[in-house]
Amino acid sequence: AACGTFFVFSDYQKPAIRMSALMELPVKYIWSHDAFRVGEDGPTHQPIEQEAQLRLLEMMDNFKGEQAFLLLRPADSAETAVAYDMAMNNSNSPTGLVLSRQDIKDLPDYNGMSRAEVAKGAWKGGYVAYATGQPDVVLVANGSEVSLLCDVAVLLEADGIKTSVVSMPSVGLFNRQPEDYRQSVLPAGVPQFGLTAGLPVTMQMIKGFDGQVFGMERFGASAPYKVLDEKFGFTP
Repeated sequence: AACGTFFVFSDYQKPAIRMSALMELPVKYIWSHDAFRVGEDGPTHQPIEQEAQLRLLEMMDNFKGEQAFLLLRPADSAETAVAYDMAMNNSNSPTGLVLSRQDIKDLPDYNGMSRAEVAKGAWKGGYVAYATGQPDVVLVANGSEVSLLCDVAVLLEADGIKTSVVSMPSVGLFNRQPEDYRQSVLPAGVPQFGLTAGLPVTMQMIKGFDGQVFGMERFGASAPYKVLDEKFGFTP
């Protein structure tokens, strides 16, 4: 079974989402309009706290001891294709796909591999999507914020600061990976910066790794999304 609506309306679906997680039913919840960038619809339609709420379900196990819910917020078209593959192969629990309203440019190729190959790292919940060298700082995001961080990485490199850009489409899945893998993505001792269009707590897992998070801590305004990006500070 599959259903779709604006991400902000996941609030109304929460009892059904929770029940499908409890019952281990592989429902596919497909949500669009993933961030405050919904234009003139304004704060009633802007998801700010919704991702943080659903990430809590990702942290839970079902009765079999498996991840109760899989929430994926992909960064570009290649990662979206991987996310759909992950959803269709997740037969023991529901999956949520959180998709953008506006166009998002694809991330660059990296490490001698095509973007489609690199995007397969989403199967582990989080992975290095792009880097400019041995990192002085790690930048972490998911969804439409990842391409923004790739632009930031170029600016930082021009100032002699090497970066690693991590795409984290599923925080819960990443947290279930072996410690050595998580350390390879978020190395200890390297400052980390998280960016989210939702509440900063959505990326709280990097706080324990010498990190800080920039996000939305207020209800939004009504304006075209490029204006909102500028006013809220979501620019390179």
